[in-house]
Amino acid sequence: MQTSYETLLAVAVAPDVLLVTLNRPQAANAFNTAMATEIAQLFGSLAADDAPWRCAVLTGSGARAFCAGADLKERSGMTDAAWRAQHRMIERMVRAIVACPVPVIAAVNGAAFGGGCELALACDFIYAAPDASFALPEVTRGIMPGAGGTQTLPRAIGSRRALELLLTGRPLTAHEALGCGLVNAVPGGRLLEAALATAAIIARNAPLSVREIRRAVAEGAALPLSEALAVELEGYNRLVPTEDRREGVLAFNERRTPQFRGR
Repeated sequence: MQTSYETLLAVAVAPDVLLVTLNRPQAANAFNTAMATEIAQLFGSLAADDAPWRCAVLTGSGARAFCAGADLKERSGMTDAAWRAQHRMIERMVRAIVACPVPVIAAVNGAAFGGGCELALACDFIYAAPDASFALPEVTRGIMPGAGGTQTLPRAIGSRRALELLLTGRPLTAHEALGCGLVNAVPGGRLLEAALATAAIIARNAPLSVREIRRAVAEGAALPLSEALAVELEGYNRLVPTEDRREGVLAFNERRTPQFRGR
């Protein structure tokens, strides 16, 4: 994994937990082309066989915003062709997070608007600061969500609630987002601490099991139940011959903490 970034901070907070911070606080952490490129590169690198990470936490620098979406100052005056070319990198950025083989927790520390909300929605789940807010206001600017929002928001909160937010552009407070299921927790002033604590719990679990569970949930969501159950069973059977499965059973019987190695 690249160690130095222009727009990100990537820090190992444990041997197997990575903290990624969007680092453009002067621009409310809005992603320009450079940030989109670096996010895609970073999360793409987590798929490497020798990558040590078992969980990642994504947050924003400063207290103002998690991410204000695409940097409209950079986009000002762009030709249609240039706009589409830049957006292809934004698409790659979101797909890199969705396809990341390790779980990603969004720790939303402020406003998550437009593409910033879509960035959070691309993660596995979301913790939010009490003063965080969420919105997909593209409809008020003559465009529409183009980084997954029309698909990830309905999957998170249901199509009726999602359409209300998508068609009005109305923002949600952190507690409103918690109430409708967009956010998993609002842990007061302990946002990052809570997100990292959950990441540590996930990292202690069997990594092959974590990956198969995530795959089964993602693939099964779009399938009829009978087919989705088959996806689950395929994953279950892949885990049966693994060293980690044997270690988990042995550790249980020996009343000790298992040492999972991802094999």
